[in-house]
Amino acid sequence: MFYWLMKYVFVGPLVKAVYRPWTTGRENVPQTGAAILASNHLSVIDSVFLPLMLDRPVSFLAKAEYFTGRGLKGWATRWFMKGTGQIALDRSGGPASEAALNTALQVIGRGDLLGIYPEGTRSPDGRLYRGRTGIARMALEAKVPVIPVVMVDTGEMMPIGRTIPKVMRAGIVIGEPLDFSRYAGMESDRYVLRSVTDEIMVALQRLGGQEYRDEYASSVKNRVTEV
Repeated sequence: MFYWLMKYVFVGPLVKAVYRPWTTGRENVPQTGAAILASNHLSVIDSVFLPLMLDRPVSFLAKAEYFTGRGLKGWATRWFMKGTGQIALDRSGGPASEAALNTALQVIGRGDLLGIYPEGTRSPDGRLYRGRTGIARMALEAKVPVIPVVMVDTGEMMPIGRTIPKVMRAGIVIGEPLDFSRYAGMESDRYVLRSVTDEIMVALQRLGGQEYRDEYASSVKNRVTEV
């Protein structure tokens, strides 16, 4: 009920009226059944736009910090994330991360859509970075297709550090589903997981035309922080 109110009564109509986001390829998202939406990640606003522009609910794996922010912005972010069924992902590793991944598998097991940012964090400079293999493991374990999704201009709309999105148009490009059934039963093979993940990132790069950099975005952010 809360999701319906958020999407069709409160946030959804406001976002569409003010920002007029565009979408192509919505026919590539199945009307029923589980699938993983693999998206590039340019801005925190990505987790708002994509669920609002699809006909089906999407549960995103979102970093745990989105659920613990303070002040008005922190409250608003937490309210939206919880209201739309987003899943807090503890990126520190260990049992906490494993629990989040298991919750994600439950979402898929219900036949729902799960959204994942394979890069693991927002791009620090608009480029596309190396994907983490967690998405491959989930796709193979759950035996579901992966649908590449490219967010367009959301980084310009709401870059890191900006509190309120700039009034401008942004878009979403949805590609054709990727089938990895040929790797059935190989979800424990780290070479297979890397191969699947790289195939997903190639699909994203071709779909959106972003410059690709073969290193983790988190490594780039850490170097910037150290300087």
